[in-house]
Amino acid sequence: MSVNYETRYAIGANEAKKFDTAQLRANFLIEDLFSPNEVKWVYTHYDRHMVGSAVPVDKAIELDTIDPLKSQHFLSRREVGVINIGGDGVVEVDGTTYTLANKEALYIGAGDKKVVFSSNDATKPAKFYMNASPAHHSFPDKKVTKADANVLNLGTPETANEREINQLLIHSVVQTCQLQMGLTILKPGSVWNTMPCHQHDRRMEAYLYIDLPEDQAVAHFMGEPTETRVLWVQNEQAVVSPPWSIHSGAGTSNYAFIWGMSGENLDYDDMDKYGPAEIR
Repeated sequence: MSVNYETRYAIGANEAKKFDTAQLRANFLIEDLFSPNEVKWVYTHYDRHMVGSAVPVDKAIELDTIDPLKSQHFLSRREVGVINIGGDGVVEVDGTTYTLANKEALYIGAGDKKVVFSSNDATKPAKFYMNASPAHHSFPDKKVTKADANVLNLGTPETANEREINQLLIHSVVQTCQLQMGLTILKPGSVWNTMPCHQHDRRMEAYLYIDLPEDQAVAHFMGEPTETRVLWVQNEQAVVSPPWSIHSGAGTSNYAFIWGMSGENLDYDDMDKYGPAEIR
């Protein structure tokens, strides 16, 4: 099976200042990530981080390598994080099967050869959201449920940012080379995420917005702290966030999002924060 992929080269802060709306969306927004019976990837040149999906509906689909990797197998020199946002599904890794319910995660380490995705019910197919990073070491595969996650409760109703952060694939839960992933869920009545906002020049990040009603949207803020821009994002669309950019968002309703990171270190709190009064 062929894999659908595209490559996005890195954009600098000075270039982004001159972009209009169409250019910002073309470079940083992933609008159509999930397709039935297909594996899709966006290969970025921000820390070589990849954003992808696998949506097996009425047949199993395999994780094949792609030409930019120049490797025999997709995982020859990479690690992959998988979080299911659809119906129950199965990920088979070199003969070992992992059943993933909605919002359960799987870490797949470097060196595994064959990965196959399938759904338990074609009428309620699994939607496997994936991030992939270069890996220098092979760590064990591991399923992570929400019960296994490190959970942080942050924000308040008064500031409309009461949220639950589920750290699923981070170094305190599972060993990884550099990939980290998690799930943030905003409480009803709260719409702001990652406020105060921050940037971390040591890591890039990607966001997938989910559980957003069809007629609602999220305003995703990006750019340098004094040169911010906005992307209007719909349900199940993703944003690529460069290391030089802040990232924050406000929705027209509450929602959830999956964050994934690649970069120089695994310190979750390694960030430079900017309060609302500092942003321009």
